[in-house]
Order: sequence, then structure tokens, then C-alpha cells
Amino acid sequence: MIPVLASRRRFSDLTEAEVLALAISSEEDDARIYASYAERLRADYPASAEMFDAMAAEENLHRRMLIDAYEARFGKVIPLIRREHVAGYYYRRPVWLVENLGLDRIREEAARMEDEAADFYTRAAAASTDPGTRKLLGDLAAAERKHEAKAGALQATRLTPDAKSEEDAKAHRQFILTYVQPGLAGLMDGSVSTLAPIFATAFATQDTWTTFLVGLAASIGAGISMGFTEAAHDDGVISGRGSPVKRGLASGIMTAVGGLGHALPYLIPHFWTATGIAVAVVFCELWAIAWIQNRYMETPFLRATFQVVLGGALVLGAGILIGGS
Repeated sequence: MIPVLASRRRFSDLTEAEVLALAISSEEDDARIYASYAERLRADYPASAEMFDAMAAEENLHRRMLIDAYEARFGKVIPLIRREHVAGYYYRRPVWLVENLGLDRIREEAARMEDEAADFYTRAAAASTDPGTRKLLGDLAAAERKHEAKAGALQATRLTPDAKSEEDAKAHRQFILTYVQPGLAGLMDGSVSTLAPIFATAFATQDTWTTFLVGLAASIGAGISMGFTEAAHDDGVISGRGSPVKRGLASGIMTAVGGLGHALPYLIPHFWTATGIAVAVVFCELWAIAWIQNRYMETPFLRATFQVVLGGALVLGAGILIGGS
């Protein structure tokens, strides 16, 4: 058994003093998480940062109240017990896993934090057989429910509709610049640029396995090239397009996906069956590109369709003609 897991205490085995100490450390951790969110958002989303500052202050206030309650009942020495010491206790995702996922994801995580804490204390109170422990856990659940209500009130007062709308628009624009734009460029490159070599090989050899290998090599090679190019040509500092690593991954992965879409059918040994499926996949890819352009880049659908489908059809036709000759 893993030593860390083997050494965890069951929540049911904790004393009332330990439960209270656990609540104190949990409140402290949550306050630090909210403060980290505020610091992360302050430059770009000041209204949300102010809201998380206020939530961190609320958690610190409740921590001090819990410390006063502990000292009144058990003395000044508070045992060190944290979430990771207790089996089955709710956990918090590391801040760095959440803060880079965008404004909406951070807001959702804050709501989840409050809800999880309240639900856990409620379930624990229902399972407790000791009257004193049951009352303590019920009080903690009520405190967490108040946190939820307070968080909602803070969002209403600190994050006004105008401020929220402005921040949401900014977050959406950042999402477009960091993920959609490089991903779309990669998907277009992977879907269109690999058409000629794949279909030229297919019609020149009529060997599905050889065609698949050529398609696999072209797709992965194009993905690596596009990913490195996107990451290297702009560090995002001046342009504001976000992390070069994220953009490089989005571009590289979508480039490889675009090429593999019509390469994978050639795993089917029957040439014409594989080719028919590959052609159908090509048209699905091109329509998907046109839809993404219309949905996220606000390109008129007819213009996007004309540009993408016509360009893809020309490259496809060139590959077939070259291979068939």
C-alpha cells in the first residue's frame, strides 16, 4: 500500500478537536486559494479580482472565528491536521491547474469549493452518532452555506453586470486568440495541405498501407512544424495572444488531427472503400472548418464555405490528378 494513503485517518475516527482543527486549516487554505485567484486576475479582470479579495477576507474571518471557538473549548494548541491527512475528505485542485483555464473556470471552481465543503459537513453530521460532534458538523455546514450566499452577494455587488460583461468579452477574446485562432489555422493546414500527398500516393500506388504511412508521416510532421512555428514566432507579450506553449499545442494538435482524419481510413485494406470514406471525411473536415470560422471568427458562412471548400476541393483534385497520372 502507498505509505501516504496508509497513514490517512478516517474522518469518523477524528475527535471533535481534530474536526475543528481540520476546519480551521481548510478555511486557511481556501482563503489562500481565493487570494491567489485574485492576484492572477488583477491585471486583466480587476472586478473579479476585487470579488475574490473579499471572499478571501471572508474565509480569514471565519478561520479566526473557528480559532476562537477552538480555544474556548480545547485550549490554544491547535493540532496540525490538513485535508490530505484524512481519507475521504474533499480536496482542492492545485491552483495552477485552474488559474490557467480562464475566468469562467475560476468562477466555477470557487462555486464548487463552497458547495463541496457545505455538502461534506452535512453528510458527516448525518453520519455522526455523537451529539456534540453532530452539532459541531451542522454548525460548520451552516457556516459554509453562508459562505455560498456571501459569495453570491459579493458577485452581485462587486461584479456589476457591466463589469462582468466587459470581463466576459475580454475572456472570450483571449480564448479566441490563444486557442481558437491557432487551432483553426492548424486544422486548416492539416486538412488541406495533406490532401495532395495522401491522395496522390493513394491513386499512384492503390496500396492502402503505403497511403496510410504517407498520411501518418505527413500529418505528424505538419503538426510538429506548425506547433513549433506558432510557439516560436510570437511570445504573446506584445500581441496579447497568450502563452506560446498553449498556442503551439493547439496549432500542432489540430494540424495532426486534420491530416489523420483522412489518413486513418486507409487502414481499411479495400482501396475504393477506404478512398470513399476518406473523401467523405475530407468534406466533413472542410465543413467543420467553415462552421468554426463562422461561429468564432464571425466570417460569413457562405464566404467561409466558398473559401474552404473550394480550396480543399482544388487541392484534393490536384492530388488525385497527380497520383492518377
